Amino acid sequence: MEAKSRFKQSPQAQLVPLMKLQSMMRVIWRFRAFYIMLLPGVIYFIIFRYLPMYGVIIAFKDYAIMEGITGSPWINPWYKHFQTFYQSPYFSQLLSNTLLISIYKLVWGTLPPIIMAILLNECRVRWLKSIVQTLTYMPHFLSWVIIFGILLTLFSQNGGLINRWIVEAGGTSIPFLTSTDYFRSILVGSEVWQNLGWGAIIYLAAMSGIDPTLYEAAKVDGANRLRMIWHITLPGIRSIIVLLFILKLGHLLDAGFDQIYILYNIQVYPVADILDTWVYRTGLQQLNFSLASAVGLFKSVIGLVLVVIANQIAKKWGEAIW
Repeated sequence: MEAKSRFKQSPQAQLVPLMKLQSMMRVIWRFRAFYIMLLPGVIYFIIFRYLPMYGVIIAFKDYAIMEGITGSPWINPWYKHFQTFYQSPYFSQLLSNTLLISIYKLVWGTLPPIIMAILLNECRVRWLKSIVQTLTYMPHFLSWVIIFGILLTLFSQNGGLINRWIVEAGGTSIPFLTSTDYFRSILVGSEVWQNLGWGAIIYLAAMSGIDPTLYEAAKVDGANRLRMIWHITLPGIRSIIVLLFILKLGHLLDAGFDQIYILYNIQVYPVADILDTWVYRTGLQQLNFSLASAVGLFKSVIGLVLVVIANQIAKKWGEAIW
């Protein structure tokens, strides 16, 4: 009886959840205009992000188009499609290509936007800053089809601008776009070039939130521009750097399907074929939707694990996003 009375909640304790709910509803009503503006985005994510998750169950079924998702039979054992992919002779090659290309993009694509943002932030000539910012941001709006045309004009073995210079200098033309030695460098370089201006804008926005009195105090103390960048600017945008790193880490297995599918060819499959391109060929061209869904689910789970791990590491730095 004493134990029961000890765990029995008082009337006041039972009212706590109701009071919290009422408080939350008052806050929502107070800021209802902001929640109404947020509603279209929430509806978009529900329709196009969460509801399609229902289709994940075909990774555990022997899916047939005519029978539909609900009518297709369940497989036994449930991990059959995952096992098929793991035992595939392409598994190690696909995984290594995906990880290598993603890591290269993560490493080489992190520093240039930060450097560009710092240079633009330190530039005191407004018209020059505007021109450079516009020119570096423009490639972000170009599709990979257009970028492929630019790369073809520059790096084509027959008639490409770079190879013309090489041949005119007495050398031999290099198959940049069809060689396994150069293709990954072309991929990473074009990715960095396309997203340089976009990343710089994000970091510039973060720099605009730094208290200007910190720079004034540092100037009074005799600090030069490099010292102020190192001790004020970089620490001021550290949280944004960590946030973007966590978000990119969650997409570590997304090496860039659009870019690779448009740029690659059969000659560079050994270094360019990734999980997404293999899923495309298996799922859409060979109509093996269940196996393709299993690989997609595998990617999503790994991405979720990486984001959680990165966030836990960031917590130790005091920069976690949740």
